[in-house]
Parts: sequence; structure tokens; C-alpha cells
Amino acid sequence: MTLFETVVIAIIEGVTEFLPISSTGHMIIASSLMNIAADPFTKLFEIAVQLGAILSVLVLYWKKFFPLNKISFYIKLVVAVIPALVLGFVFSKKIDALLESPLTVSITMLAGGFILLFIDKLFQQPAVDKEENISLAKAFTIGIWQCLAMIPGTSRSAASIIGGMQQKLTRSLAAEFSFFLAIPTMAAATGYKLLKAWKETPELLKDKQNLLMLGIGNIVAFVVAMLAIKFFIGFLQKHGFRLFGWYRVIVGAVLLTLVLTGYLK
Repeated sequence: MTLFETVVIAIIEGVTEFLPISSTGHMIIASSLMNIAADPFTKLFEIAVQLGAILSVLVLYWKKFFPLNKISFYIKLVVAVIPALVLGFVFSKKIDALLESPLTVSITMLAGGFILLFIDKLFQQPAVDKEENISLAKAFTIGIWQCLAMIPGTSRSAASIIGGMQQKLTRSLAAEFSFFLAIPTMAAATGYKLLKAWKETPELLKDKQNLLMLGIGNIVAFVVAMLAIKFFIGFLQKHGFRLFGWYRVIVGAVLLTLVLTGYLK
């Protein structure tokens, strides 16, 4: 990967990771358009760059994420991440195969877009507006919803936020819990991917150029993700999900056209 390609993908990760529009889907399309999607390091980078985005959540929400006197908060996150850990381990090879499919991304972008167009009307009477009121059962259910994001283009953020709203959380609380849940989920996925790369293709992590690109990518993703999170929370409280739904529908339709015409493979 060149420096330009690194920065482009890192910006895409930072902007899209916490928005309900699929960071993985956007990175797959970007790497395909730049003809680097098949490169083993690109595949590793698209996972490892999530570390920068994770750090942005810890910095922005450190007071809420480190309530050391509230062990129940961490228990909820552990319970919520269990479904993703189990299914991710069992279906890791199939998930890796899907990560190379622009067709899958275009279809799930469209489907998720139509859902977001109507989600605000589907869940109009939230009853849970504080983290303390999220039960273990609700946390686990949200974790199950998050597993939908294993299909590229679905969006981990969208899946977990929809899951939260289905469990009667307010939009803002569902978004915040989604951010918190991203930390153990993405940390586990990144750690697993790096460990796997170290065992199977150690040369990727021994290459100084690759390590430099990983460092630059994570710094860029960290800065951009902080800005994206601040924007998203404010926008969500005022306007809901409809704009994101239209965005996904338009992008999904364009991508599907490019795939069907053979321009994007």
C-alpha cells in the first residue's frame, strides 16, 4: 500500500466506523477501485486500522467507559460481545470470503438503507434512557443483532443501534452503547487478525513499510473518528436515521450497477 492509499482507507474507516453506513463495505469498495483489494496486507490493514477508531471512543467517553465503581457496566459489555466472539470464530473463513465480495456489499447496503428509512417510525416509544437500565438480557440481544454486521455492508453500528432501539433504548443511548460495544468487539477482531497474520504470514508484520503504514493509518483513523462521532450524536438527536438510509440506498444502487456491468469485480 502507498501512503495515499493508506490515508484514503484510514479516512474512510474513521468517517464510517461509527456511522450506520458500513465501514467495511466502504473500505472494500475503495480498495477494489484502487486495485489493492487482493493484497494480503490490505486485508490485514482494513481490520487493524480499527484500533485508531477504538481509541477515539475511549478518549471521548473515558468518564463513562471507566466507571470503576460500576462493574455491571463491564459485565453488560462482556455479555453483549459473546455472540460476536462465538460466531466470528466459527464462521471466520466464510466471513473472510465475504469480505472480498462487492456484490454482497451492494446488496446489504441497499437492504440496510431501506430499513433505516423507516426505523424511526418503527421504534417511537423508547423506555430506556440510562445505561443503568439496560438489563443483561437486553445487552445480549443487542449483541445478537450486532452479529448481522459479519455480512459486509451491513454496518456494525447500524445493526447494534437498531438492536438497541428494538430493545426500547433511546436513539442516543442505543448509539452510545453501540460505541462502547465496539471496543471489545473490534479489539477482539483486530487481535485475532493480527495473531493469525503473525502465525501465517509473519513477513507482513516484519516489514517496516507495512508497520509505518499501520501507524499512520491508525493515527488518521483516530482523528477522523473523533470528529465523526461528535457529528453523529448531534445529528442523530435532531434528525434521526432517514438521511443515512437514503445515502445507503443511493450508494448501494450505484455499486450494484457497477458490479452488474462488470466495472467493479
